[in-house]
Amino acid sequence: MLMARDTSRDETQKLHKKWLKHQTFMAELAQNKEWLDKMEKEGLRLMQEKPELSELVKKKLEEIRECWQDLESTTQAKARQLFEANRADLLVQSYSSLDQRLEQLEGHLAHVDYGQDLTTVNKQLKKLQTMECQMEEWYKEVGELQAQAASIPQKGQVMEKVSERQAGVETRIVRLIEPLKERRRILLASKEVHQVGRDLEDEILWIQERLPVATSQEHGTSLQAVQQLMKKNQSLQRELQGHRGRVEDVLERAGVIASIRSPEADSIRAGMEQLHQLWEALWTETEHRQLRLDVMYQAQQYYFDAGEVEAWLSEQELHMMNEETGKDEASTLQLLKKQLVLEQTIEDYAETIGMLSQQCRQLLELGHPDCEQISKHQSQIDRLYVSLKDLVEERKSRLEQQYWLYQLNREVDELEQWIAEREVIASSTELGQDFEHVTILQEKFTEFASETGSLGQERVTAVNQMVDELIDYGHGDAATIAEWKDGVNEAWADLLELMETRGQMLAASHQLHKFFSDCQEVLAQIEDKQRRLPEVRACQGGTSNTSTLQRLMQTFEHDIQLLVTQVRQLQESATQLRTVYAGEKAEAIAMQEHEVMQTWKELLISCEDCRMQITTATDKLRFFGMVRDQLMWMDSIICQIGTGEKPSRVSPGWSASPLSPLPLPWPADWVLLWPTTLLS
Repeated sequence: MLMARDTSRDETQKLHKKWLKHQTFMAELAQNKEWLDKMEKEGLRLMQEKPELSELVKKKLEEIRECWQDLESTTQAKARQLFEANRADLLVQSYSSLDQRLEQLEGHLAHVDYGQDLTTVNKQLKKLQTMECQMEEWYKEVGELQAQAASIPQKGQVMEKVSERQAGVETRIVRLIEPLKERRRILLASKEVHQVGRDLEDEILWIQERLPVATSQEHGTSLQAVQQLMKKNQSLQRELQGHRGRVEDVLERAGVIASIRSPEADSIRAGMEQLHQLWEALWTETEHRQLRLDVMYQAQQYYFDAGEVEAWLSEQELHMMNEETGKDEASTLQLLKKQLVLEQTIEDYAETIGMLSQQCRQLLELGHPDCEQISKHQSQIDRLYVSLKDLVEERKSRLEQQYWLYQLNREVDELEQWIAEREVIASSTELGQDFEHVTILQEKFTEFASETGSLGQERVTAVNQMVDELIDYGHGDAATIAEWKDGVNEAWADLLELMETRGQMLAASHQLHKFFSDCQEVLAQIEDKQRRLPEVRACQGGTSNTSTLQRLMQTFEHDIQLLVTQVRQLQESATQLRTVYAGEKAEAIAMQEHEVMQTWKELLISCEDCRMQITTATDKLRFFGMVRDQLMWMDSIICQIGTGEKPSRVSPGWSASPLSPLPLPWPADWVLLWPTTLLS
């Protein structure tokens, strides 16, 4: 604050220094403004944290703020006073200082130094650039001083002095513009000459460093080595292609300088010719080396591919020599599938062999130095491939034969097991407990025999066909296969024999049980007829119509006539069964037959009695009817006589004698219709 309010005018102290000192003070004041802001933030934070001190802090902050505003206003006021009071003196001093600096610059421009090499020229250019920057700054400063001078209202000696200084400075600045431009042009020309020489030397050195790589006779002894050399040469070619623009630019710039007659141009022309020759040589050698490496790469690529092909063929040959054929059908099938895949892979590998052969032909056409060795190598690979295909066929044949053998073994085992299961059913001794049971058994066995016969014969035929095909194919285990065939056929023949025996046993059992069933059925029918006889007898007293009794008796006798065939069949069946069975079953057959025949005889006797009764009743009814008819006829005749009418002619269908016998209602030989065997 004291410095801001200091208004003393010490004549010994220069006004310019005062002004500079005051500006320094203003800068320091601006820097402390941040400190004031920080203090206010701390005060606000303190008031938030401790509200009880907020009044005190707020008061202190207001005092500091007032003091700071007072300090700023005082400083600005003093700055205006110094500027307004001493602006003219400051302008004079500024022009004087600027004039001295321009005079020093004229002295530097008077000393001519164009540089001996590129480094010194660059140093001179940097100095010139510094001078030019100073001239621009001074030019701007003159403009600012002119603006300040135009804003000074005072008139008098001070302003005349200012005008005089201003005119001198402006004249000196105008005189310095052309020398600066000339100095820059000369230095740039000298720099271009030295730069072109340096560039020519650099490019020549760059080409000389790469020329040994391009002219190298090393071509590699393996594919990897050739590839590395090709990569290096290709990298060199790409580097040359990318560097071509640089060389052409240097040659173009050197050509411009070489067209000028000067001592420096002679060295430039010599360097330009050397660079051109080296560049053409490097480019040509690089192309030639690329061609040589391409030829060598093709040969090494062939050797590499041939080595891989030989290794692959040898590896596959080892696989083909494997004698493993699988422990069972599944493992053999898996091996066979792998073999088929491998066979297809080897078949597809023929394309690779063909491509390798094409590479060999190309190398032979190019006349490669190793043509003879390459041709022998290719012939060896072809022989290996043919040998491998033969091994593939042999191993495939072995696996197929083994698979067919396992498959045939499985079919034979399954068929034998199936036959054994069928034999269990065919060898069953169950013959049925009754007629229905044996009928069910016989139907099931018939279905079983039909299914077994068709399916079994089909499977046996398929197995025999497989065996015959394998034997015809020349299978290594033909003897074992033939034994399997014989075993299957024997088992099948045994099964057929068992089924035939079982069928006969069931047929005999069916006949026996059918006999017993028929006997029971006939007995039931005979008993039914026995029960119906009382009904027929009951109808005798309840009807007076002889035709009704005759029809009833005829119906009953017709039903009995139907039983005659069944009884006769039972007798025939019993006769046949007695020739087959013996012991208890024979006794049972005889007892059953005797029971049926006894019941049948009883039925016939009862039927004969009933017939006699019906005949007697019918004769009686017929007699009564004839008597009634005769009485009626006599009554009619009497009536006719009494009336005197002539009697009408007697009907020709009527007997002349009223006492002629009536016809019988059944044939006289009716009893002769019954079989004598049944009546005995």
